[in-house]
Amino acid sequence: MSVVAVIPARLASTRFPRKALADATGLPLVVHACRQAGAASLVDRVLVAADGDEIIEAVEAHGFEGVRTDPDHPNGTSRIHEAMAGIDCDIVVNVQGDEPEIDPAHIDTAVNCLRAHDECSVATLAAPFTPLDDLEDENLVKVAIDEHGRAVDFSRKVIDRGELHRHVGLYVYRRTFLDIYVNLPPTGPEQEQRLEQLRITGHGYRVAVAVVEEGWAGIDTPEQYEAFAKRWNERSEH
Repeated sequence: MSVVAVIPARLASTRFPRKALADATGLPLVVHACRQAGAASLVDRVLVAADGDEIIEAVEAHGFEGVRTDPDHPNGTSRIHEAMAGIDCDIVVNVQGDEPEIDPAHIDTAVNCLRAHDECSVATLAAPFTPLDDLEDENLVKVAIDEHGRAVDFSRKVIDRGELHRHVGLYVYRRTFLDIYVNLPPTGPEQEQRLEQLRITGHGYRVAVAVVEEGWAGIDTPEQYEAFAKRWNERSEH
């Protein structure tokens, strides 16, 4: 079963404009994500779905493949669907371009999770809560998991059913489901909570969930990027 990892990347980030090309480490941020995705043993191809030529030029300069997509997509999954037009594969992995420290082994775990759940259209990851996590924090997305390893619900609020974990935002789709997803109308809970995955479950499609020991930090702000660059540069010195 062939696997393509697609990284949606755009320059018009609200909290951190042009973060995809931030390069205090000597590499554009999106290239870090490409390298991590390419290091996953089950990924056969890495593709960046970009909203402009600058990102494509940056990733191609480092040996990766980029494709130009419409800048006005409503979400990353829609952008991935456009990028995958005409590409034949079995599984598509959605890797965020602002997650330069994603563990390649976790990508493999999510792919294997979907392969193990024939009844599911999508797989994702979850991790245990840490002592610093505030369950009342609505920026902390939770997922409740049933006894079969499938998502019962996703929410920014505390969920009172299933086994509750912190959601880790990596998604693995069956290629055929992407064609279905882009034609599904948004649901009320999705719009209320601003959680795209609620469109999937809200229309009756199942999501498999693999639990990993810990997640990783995405980069939403310049301050978070500076902290990442410091970690990266310190590691590179040793």
